[in-house]
Amino acid sequence: MRWAVLDSPIGEFSVATDGTSVCGAHFGRLGAATDEPDDALSRQAVDELRAYFTGELTTFTVPVSVPRGSDFERAVWREMTRIPYGETLTYGEVARLVGDPGAARAVGVACNRNPVPVIVPCHRIVGAGGKLVGFGGGLPRKVTLLELEAGVALRRAWS
Repeated sequence: MRWAVLDSPIGEFSVATDGTSVCGAHFGRLGAATDEPDDALSRQAVDELRAYFTGELTTFTVPVSVPRGSDFERAVWREMTRIPYGETLTYGEVARLVGDPGAARAVGVACNRNPVPVIVPCHRIVGAGGKLVGFGGGLPRKVTLLELEAGVALRRAWS
Protein backbone atom coordinates (compact mmCIF):
# COMPACT_ATOMS: atom_id res chain seq x y z
CA MET A 1 0.00 0.00 0.00
CA ARG A 2 1.27 3.48 -0.91
CA TRP A 3 0.35 6.55 1.09
CA ALA A 4 0.53 10.10 -0.29
CA VAL A 5 -0.24 13.30 1.60
CA LEU A 6 -1.56 16.66 0.47
CA ASP A 7 -2.30 19.96 2.15
CA SER A 8 -5.98 20.87 2.15
CA PRO A 9 -8.45 23.26 3.79
CA ILE A 10 -8.99 20.58 6.45
CA GLY A 11 -5.28 20.14 7.15
CA GLU A 12 -2.98 17.44 5.89
CA PHE A 13 -4.89 14.58 4.30
CA SER A 14 -3.39 11.19 3.42
CA VAL A 15 -4.67 8.81 0.76
CA ALA A 16 -3.68 5.18 0.19
CA THR A 17 -3.60 3.18 -3.04
CA ASP A 18 -2.99 -0.53 -3.53
CA GLY A 19 -1.90 -0.45 -7.17
CA THR A 20 -5.43 -0.76 -8.59
CA SER A 21 -7.59 1.52 -6.44
CA VAL A 22 -7.81 3.92 -3.52
CA CYS A 23 -8.21 1.78 -0.42
CA GLY A 24 -7.82 4.26 2.43
CA ALA A 25 -7.75 7.87 3.51
CA HIS A 26 -6.76 9.53 6.76
CA PHE A 27 -7.06 12.97 8.32
CA GLY A 28 -3.48 14.06 8.94
CA ARG A 29 -0.10 12.77 7.80
CA LEU A 30 0.78 9.14 8.21
CA GLY A 31 4.43 8.33 8.78
CA ALA A 32 4.80 6.47 5.47
CA ALA A 33 3.04 9.14 3.38
CA THR A 34 5.02 10.94 0.68
CA ASP A 35 4.50 14.50 -0.53
CA GLU A 36 5.10 13.52 -4.14
CA PRO A 37 3.10 10.49 -5.30
CA ASP A 38 5.33 8.09 -7.21
CA ASP A 39 2.78 6.20 -9.30
CA ALA A 40 -0.04 7.15 -11.69
CA LEU A 41 -2.90 6.04 -9.45
CA SER A 42 -1.61 7.92 -6.40
CA ARG A 43 -1.08 11.02 -8.56
CA GLN A 44 -4.66 10.71 -9.87
CA ALA A 45 -6.03 10.40 -6.33
CA VAL A 46 -4.04 13.41 -5.09
CA ASP A 47 -4.93 15.46 -8.19
CA GLU A 48 -8.64 14.69 -7.77
CA LEU A 49 -8.54 15.54 -4.07
CA ARG A 50 -6.78 18.84 -4.80
CA ALA A 51 -9.42 19.63 -7.46
CA TYR A 52 -12.18 18.71 -4.98
CA PHE A 53 -10.74 20.98 -2.29
CA THR A 54 -10.55 23.91 -4.73
CA GLY A 55 -14.15 23.37 -5.85
CA GLU A 56 -13.22 22.24 -9.36
CA LEU A 57 -14.27 18.59 -8.91
CA THR A 58 -17.65 17.39 -7.67
CA THR A 59 -17.42 13.70 -8.58
CA PHE A 60 -14.43 11.46 -7.95
CA THR A 61 -13.47 9.09 -10.75
CA VAL A 62 -10.51 7.38 -9.10
CA PRO A 63 -11.34 3.69 -8.49
CA VAL A 64 -12.10 2.84 -4.85
CA SER A 65 -12.08 -0.53 -3.12
CA VAL A 66 -12.74 -1.30 0.50
CA PRO A 67 -11.26 -4.61 1.60
CA ARG A 68 -13.17 -4.82 4.89
CA GLY A 69 -16.49 -4.03 6.54
CA SER A 70 -19.72 -5.84 7.32
CA ASP A 71 -22.46 -6.17 4.73
CA PHE A 72 -24.37 -3.40 6.52
CA GLU A 73 -21.34 -1.07 6.58
CA ARG A 74 -20.70 -1.69 2.89
CA ALA A 75 -24.35 -0.90 2.11
CA VAL A 76 -24.05 2.38 4.06
CA TRP A 77 -20.79 3.27 2.30
CA ARG A 78 -22.40 2.57 -1.11
CA GLU A 79 -25.33 4.79 -0.16
CA MET A 80 -22.95 7.58 0.86
CA THR A 81 -21.56 7.65 -2.68
CA ARG A 82 -25.10 8.25 -3.99
CA ILE A 83 -25.66 11.42 -1.94
CA PRO A 84 -25.34 14.27 -4.44
CA TYR A 85 -22.54 16.78 -4.04
CA GLY A 86 -23.65 19.71 -1.89
CA GLU A 87 -26.56 17.79 -0.33
CA THR A 88 -27.04 15.86 2.89
CA LEU A 89 -29.13 13.01 4.24
CA THR A 90 -29.82 12.14 7.86
CA TYR A 91 -28.63 8.98 9.57
CA GLY A 92 -32.28 7.87 9.69
CA GLU A 93 -32.79 8.47 5.97
CA VAL A 94 -29.72 6.40 5.15
CA ALA A 95 -30.93 3.64 7.48
CA ARG A 96 -34.22 3.52 5.57
CA LEU A 97 -32.42 3.50 2.22
CA VAL A 98 -30.32 0.48 3.21
CA GLY A 99 -33.44 -1.36 4.40
CA ASP A 100 -33.17 -1.04 8.19
CA PRO A 101 -35.24 1.98 9.32
CA GLY A 102 -34.34 1.53 12.99
CA ALA A 103 -30.61 1.50 12.41
CA ALA A 104 -29.77 5.23 12.48
CA ARG A 105 -27.15 4.69 15.20
CA ALA A 106 -25.61 1.81 13.28
CA VAL A 107 -25.34 4.14 10.28
CA GLY A 108 -23.37 6.49 12.51
CA VAL A 109 -21.03 3.66 13.47
CA ALA A 110 -20.57 2.77 9.78
CA CYS A 111 -19.79 6.42 9.03
CA ASN A 112 -17.13 6.40 11.75
CA ARG A 113 -15.60 3.23 10.25
CA ASN A 114 -15.53 4.62 6.68
CA PRO A 115 -12.00 3.80 5.51
CA VAL A 116 -12.06 6.35 2.65
CA PRO A 117 -13.48 9.61 4.05
CA VAL A 118 -14.05 12.56 1.70
CA ILE A 119 -13.94 10.33 -1.42
CA VAL A 120 -16.69 8.21 0.16
CA PRO A 121 -18.51 11.24 1.57
CA CYS A 122 -19.56 10.36 5.12
CA HIS A 123 -19.53 14.11 5.86
CA ARG A 124 -22.81 14.38 3.89
CA ILE A 125 -24.69 12.46 6.58
CA VAL A 126 -26.13 14.60 9.38
CA GLY A 127 -28.34 14.18 12.41
CA ALA A 128 -32.11 14.56 12.51
CA GLY A 129 -33.21 18.04 11.52
CA GLY A 130 -29.85 18.71 9.86
CA LYS A 131 -27.98 18.79 13.18
CA LEU A 132 -24.21 18.45 12.86
CA VAL A 133 -23.26 15.48 15.00
CA GLY A 134 -20.29 13.16 14.98
CA PHE A 135 -17.48 13.02 12.47
CA GLY A 136 -14.30 10.97 12.68
CA GLY A 137 -12.27 13.94 11.48
CA GLY A 138 -13.90 16.32 13.98
CA LEU A 139 -16.89 18.61 13.49
CA PRO A 140 -14.83 21.61 12.29
CA ARG A 141 -13.64 19.51 9.33
CA LYS A 142 -17.20 18.35 8.62
CA VAL A 143 -18.40 21.95 8.61
CA THR A 144 -15.57 22.97 6.26
CA LEU A 145 -16.42 20.16 3.81
CA LEU A 146 -20.15 20.92 3.86
CA GLU A 147 -19.54 24.66 3.44
CA LEU A 148 -17.15 24.01 0.55
CA GLU A 149 -19.71 21.85 -1.26
CA ALA A 150 -22.64 24.18 -0.54
CA GLY A 151 -20.71 27.19 -1.84
CA VAL A 152 -19.66 25.42 -5.03
CA ALA A 153 -23.17 24.07 -5.60
CA LEU A 154 -24.65 27.57 -5.21
CA ARG A 155 -22.09 29.18 -7.52
CA ARG A 156 -22.76 26.54 -10.17
CA ALA A 157 -26.54 26.93 -9.84
CA TRP A 158 -26.31 30.73 -10.18
CA SER A 159 -23.90 30.85 -13.11
